[in-house]
Amino acid sequence: MKTNDPIVAEVRAARDRHAARFGYDIKEIFRNLKVQQQSSGRKYVRYPARPTTVTTTQ
Repeated sequence: MKTNDPIVAEVRAARDRHAARFGYDIKEIFRNLKVQQQSSGRKYVRYPARPTTVTTTQ
């Protein structure tokens, strides 16, 4: 189902412009985001990964 939400369209356009700056190279995009995060001066919290649960089917 497609909707014409202007906010979603704006976010997608911004994301596309950012990715285009780095040639859509995911490693460069991530590196840039980490640089922005580190230079923001904000404190970021990392939580430990949740334990995985094993499921079996019978």
